Amino acid sequence: MRLLFSENIKVAFSSIKANALRTILTALIIAIGIWALVGILTAIDALKFSISSNFAGMGANTFTVRNRGMNVHIGKKGKKATIYPKIGYYEAKEFKERFRFPATVSISTLATFTGKLQYGSYKSNPNIQVFGVDENYLVNSGYELSKGRNFSSFEVLSGSSSVLIGSEIVSTVMKTEKNPIGKQIRIGSAKYTVVGILKSKGSGSGFGGDKICLVPVQNARSTFPRQDASFTISVYIPAINLMDAAMAEATGLFRTIRKVAITEEDNFEIIRPDTLANMVIGMISKVTIGATLIGIITLIGAAIGLMNIMLVSVTERTREIGIRKSLGATSELIRNQFLTEAVVICLLGGALGIVLGVGLGNIISIQLGIGFYMPWKWVIGATFLCVIVGLLSGFIPASRAAKLDPIESLRYE
Repeated sequence: MRLLFSENIKVAFSSIKANALRTILTALIIAIGIWALVGILTAIDALKFSISSNFAGMGANTFTVRNRGMNVHIGKKGKKATIYPKIGYYEAKEFKERFRFPATVSISTLATFTGKLQYGSYKSNPNIQVFGVDENYLVNSGYELSKGRNFSSFEVLSGSSSVLIGSEIVSTVMKTEKNPIGKQIRIGSAKYTVVGILKSKGSGSGFGGDKICLVPVQNARSTFPRQDASFTISVYIPAINLMDAAMAEATGLFRTIRKVAITEEDNFEIIRPDTLANMVIGMISKVTIGATLIGIITLIGAAIGLMNIMLVSVTERTREIGIRKSLGATSELIRNQFLTEAVVICLLGGALGIVLGVGLGNIISIQLGIGFYMPWKWVIGATFLCVIVGLLSGFIPASRAAKLDPIESLRYE
């Protein structure tokens, strides 16, 4: 049995060499299908991993109180759109003062996402995210310090001109400084003293990543005044088993602060990082379905092309089939021979497609700061898919070859 299989492989490669151009074209079609399938799915898996890592960095023990539905809820069936009120500073501050649950509460706001930073003659692009935060923000957001210190309570309340900067700012704008701590930088027209440097979260990280500046929340309110400013409340619970109780108490307290009537729905949202991550990953999963359909459609086209090539091959090798049968080859042996050829062509194209697909996916993965990512499940799945495509596309030609009459075949040509 092993000898017959080995012989089928040898004959398959001999046939492929004899029809190199047609084989290469068919293999390329298959490679394109696998390339699209594996490449997109690898990139999506890498993106899912990046999202999960970023949200996990915020901590599984943390939940956030924020604006509901990003302020606007689109109206349906002719109903007027509902505009939910923004969370104001004094509401967030009152929540922090009144929340008696054993937890760490932090309030923050996005001051600007187009900040421009300057140190000496060095300037950044206007893409620095500046957040106004309090002394608990680092603990609740998952950021850590590599140098310096955190804000003190006094700095937060007084609106001190202190700043914590991301590692990318140090490597670009302050690259001439061995120790940026204590140095003055300019954000827009305001001067700040660097008191701490944040540890790197990687280029693929969300929430500002490494291009971020943190200033005391009172300073952000006065230096970057915005009428549409909204504040986010983050709550860290030391014990994960107390999460549901803490969220329930937070909901009740904030409804009281915002004077939400018993009969009215919440005009804010309380979410956990893992819930938000699952929502985003769920939306990305729809892209996975679309990518899979694109790859399968391409492979169907490749299978049809391969079937045509195999049918032509059967016609061209009719006399060869007759000679083989006259020497004792059975119909089953002839069928297996042509099926093997079809599978080998698919695997050759699939191997090329997998290499290109993994390369394409990892280009995106590296851009996300994840590094090299090997999608073993998609590689194994693509290989299995190539075998199935080869068997399906080669079945009809192989059956036709197996049914040829040896006498008529010997008379061919």
